[in-house]
Amino acid sequence: MRIGELSDRTGTSRRLLRYYEEQGLIAARRCANGYRQYDERFVDRVVQIRGLLDAGLPTRIIKQILPCLDKPRTIYFSDATPEMLATLERERDRMTERIRCLSRNRDAIAEYLDAVRGENPPGRA
Repeated sequence: MRIGELSDRTGTSRRLLRYYEEQGLIAARRCANGYRQYDERFVDRVVQIRGLLDAGLPTRIIKQILPCLDKPRTIYFSDATPEMLATLERERDRMTERIRCLSRNRDAIAEYLDAVRGENPPGRA
């Protein structure tokens, strides 16, 4: 797929996609006319990258953990500094807490919707 389709399917600007490519997070083949051509797998990859960026991870760390997102996995540990490991542990813990909070909020909204729809009026179990 061309960059415009990848942009549309991921909600990511073409400029950001080119930046991700520049950072080595995604790769495109070049057609004879110079257009970028992306594999289907980059739809999920871009969504994962955006999520990791939203979680606060810098692109240099995202580049190192991307192999963990692929199957079969090819992981290289040569770049795993104590600082990077500590950063990843902090981010993992922060994400875990955010997931807990999101789950609580989702459950509260579901309860509210049930009550409003009369499926489970407040005060009844």
